[in-house]
Amino acid sequence: MQFKKQSAGVLIALINIGLGGDTAAWQGVEAVIRTAPSVNDIWREVFRLAAKHGVVAIAWDGVERIAGEGLIAPELMPDRTLRLQWAVSVDNISKRYRKHEALIGKLAAFYHEHDIRLMLLKGYGMSLNYPTPEHRECGDIDIWQFGEQRRADQLLRDIKGVKIDEDVHHHTTFVINGVLIENHFDFINVHAHTSNKLIERELQRYAREEEPATIVVNGTTVYLPSPNLNALFLLKHAASHFAAVELIFRQVLDWVLFVKRNHEAIDWPWLYNFSKQMNMHRFLNCLNAIAINHFGLDASTLPPFERDRALEERVLNDIIEPEFNETSPRGNILRSLIFKFRRWWANRWKHRLVHREGLLHTFVVQVYSHLLKPKTLR
Repeated sequence: MQFKKQSAGVLIALINIGLGGDTAAWQGVEAVIRTAPSVNDIWREVFRLAAKHGVVAIAWDGVERIAGEGLIAPELMPDRTLRLQWAVSVDNISKRYRKHEALIGKLAAFYHEHDIRLMLLKGYGMSLNYPTPEHRECGDIDIWQFGEQRRADQLLRDIKGVKIDEDVHHHTTFVINGVLIENHFDFINVHAHTSNKLIERELQRYAREEEPATIVVNGTTVYLPSPNLNALFLLKHAASHFAAVELIFRQVLDWVLFVKRNHEAIDWPWLYNFSKQMNMHRFLNCLNAIAINHFGLDASTLPPFERDRALEERVLNDIIEPEFNETSPRGNILRSLIFKFRRWWANRWKHRLVHREGLLHTFVVQVYSHLLKPKTLR
């Protein structure tokens, strides 16, 4: 465990440096590498963690910066094989980003022809807060279409022949050019937790009442959530991932960089008050504390908030390596169900941190939710 924590410390330092942060703390981090039993082993673990947390390219930016500024002794650098593997991975991340960008432009143009607006959630929109946008890894593409989701899906079926999958509650999915796209009719899954209906109502209210931001992608206007809509959506998305399975550094960085850019536009009293009503306020406090302590967020940009050092440490450790970190079995639905129950039970402390419903109530609601969409049980 100590080895993993040391490697995570190196990775966090590289992330900060890769994002253009201060290099003053690197000397202490280099001492960790210097005193490690094997320089190559610790670098391989740093790379593994970077891949797991979706920050390979950002960490590589940090490696290049410390090397370029002479902040690390040559013998303490990753070996040639790992450097080559790392550089190739970064190149692939950048290529995938450009592929996403081109696809977003084409989709937006197609929908625009039919008077449908496309709003991006997470992903590409978040990347624009990063110093090197193409180094923010992209997974799938999440979109919302101002109430026109059903018509938009039907147009894709009829005109483009795209197969639309409706096996998930709050969005449809389809694949174009090898990229998975989630078309949301709800921002969050209102079937997963009873309180999600209240959160969805707030998200929809801000979607109606606040003007969305706009960007241009390959000549076509694309919309982004307003700051308050994004603040609640990102918080809820991070909290749900944390409670259900895990939260990764990329998601934490999305929050950090979003807040850095938008802190003056966020209605913090409303966000904290509503988060408290939904029992997400302690998670929000931990997220902000981690952002300040480890990722360079200026504390003065946030309102005062309660600190719980022990809880912050437990949350950070779980982000680095979840307490329940077994791999899901494949191919056997019974084993999969048993695994999901064991994971849910092990994560009950996280459930209590982000949801206001009790465990028994949640269990009944989620069983019913899965029965409505049986493929989600896999």
